[in-house]
Amino acid sequence: MVKMKITVVKTLTYEDVFGDDVPDYFPPEIPSPCAVHREGEVFYTKGTDCPEGFCNWAYADIQKEIVHIYHGGDNFWIDERGVAYASCTDGMKPVLFRIERVEE
Repeated sequence: MVKMKITVVKTLTYEDVFGDDVPDYFPPEIPSPCAVHREGEVFYTKGTDCPEGFCNWAYADIQKEIVHIYHGGDNFWIDERGVAYASCTDGMKPVLFRIERVEE
């Protein structure tokens, strides 16, 4: 049985993205970094279903990498087999994920 391991590698803030030039129009009630995920969090899922507690928007963004790795795909530019890196598409405060195929 194959399961997928998704690890939150990095959460970026407005300052990480914009440096000292953070636009004034960002409302203060929008949290930075991401309010859902924290660095070091680990999620497991059997198959390619979204794990409980995982941001649905982020999952939609990284799902193609999950499906690719789940079905035996590899990325030739990564020295580890069954591993991919992807991020959500929140351009103001993205979250980066490590995706791994785990054989049981």
